[in-house]
Amino acid sequence: MGFAIAGIALGQNSSTAEETWIKHVVHQGFRSMTAVAADYTGDGLPDVISDSGNATRLFVAPDWTEVVIDDHPDVQTYIHSETFDVDGDGDLDYIGARYNPGLIVWLENPGDAATNRWRRRIVDTSVHGIHGLIKGDVDGDGKFDLLATSAQPKPPHPESLAWFRVPEDPHVAERWQPHVFADNDAPGLTHYLGVGDVDGDGRLDAATGAKGGPQATSPGDYFAWWRAPRSPESVWKKSMISDQEPGATNIHPADVNGDGVMDFIASRGHGRGVIWFEGPDWRRHDIDAQIKEPHCLAAIDIDGDGDVDAATCAYGDKIAAWYENDGKGEFKKHVVGENQESYDIRVIDMDTDGDLDLLIAGRASNNVVWYANPRVK
Repeated sequence: MGFAIAGIALGQNSSTAEETWIKHVVHQGFRSMTAVAADYTGDGLPDVISDSGNATRLFVAPDWTEVVIDDHPDVQTYIHSETFDVDGDGDLDYIGARYNPGLIVWLENPGDAATNRWRRRIVDTSVHGIHGLIKGDVDGDGKFDLLATSAQPKPPHPESLAWFRVPEDPHVAERWQPHVFADNDAPGLTHYLGVGDVDGDGRLDAATGAKGGPQATSPGDYFAWWRAPRSPESVWKKSMISDQEPGATNIHPADVNGDGVMDFIASRGHGRGVIWFEGPDWRRHDIDAQIKEPHCLAAIDIDGDGDVDAATCAYGDKIAAWYENDGKGEFKKHVVGENQESYDIRVIDMDTDGDLDLLIAGRASNNVVWYANPRVK
């Protein structure tokens, strides 16, 4: 499935041929900030949607036939994206976010996804600096909601975090109502969001990282999480994880060491390092202290052994890597690919062979690629 162009990079401290991840090109020629994969055409194969070259493009598996589903020169570039069945009609839709000025849209899957244009509808224009965009059931009704960062110091929701419930009929809704749960309480240019039940109360909490640096007008360089209250429309309680994290971008809750207590896996995508914080006191552990600008991050069981691993593609070092967890929080680095730059990474079974592969949107590499998991055990 797809066209293999390279077999690249054995894992660090690894020398066996079975650890070679094969690189497949979905698309090349345009700067790509974000890409998602799912079965949009209903044939059982995961397709890819990327935002590339001022257009949203669907690449239909298995040959990656390209279909422009939305031209948007007026919008320019979506920096991040999500996918789920927004309108409940049984097919998967696409959500894209522009950073600044803020814009979130959803594209309606027309059913015949590969032949018809997808209609664009606005979700929100009131949050600005949308770098993080993630789905999760915030209100516990069994349906996905959408969470977003509002990182810019611009009204009406400066340096905040918000969530959106899908309207009863999203086809006719003029906008989705923002529920600002961190009102002016997320300074320092927040980036990606992670969600999960951090405190074990059955409610979905949220976390983010703030990169700080010269572009920030208020202090950043931190990771923090927000505890969801019984009523998610109320203000959420902020707790600092660490305020000594230059270039913080990504963070995901996960029980890293299998002790039943939630931890966090994080990356400093505008600095160096992939790390994890051990709950409940958030003791920091290095996973890879030296990797440069690991802007994207995934935390999931990649090798199928029951514990949570990590994966990234660093735009500074231009390497894709996954980190094998021994189940106790000690990680082994495996380099998947070299000379590949990225802003976004997703973990999905791209070739339907039963294991998880890596999908990467290559920012300055001007491509969208995926690496096939060789079933490393």
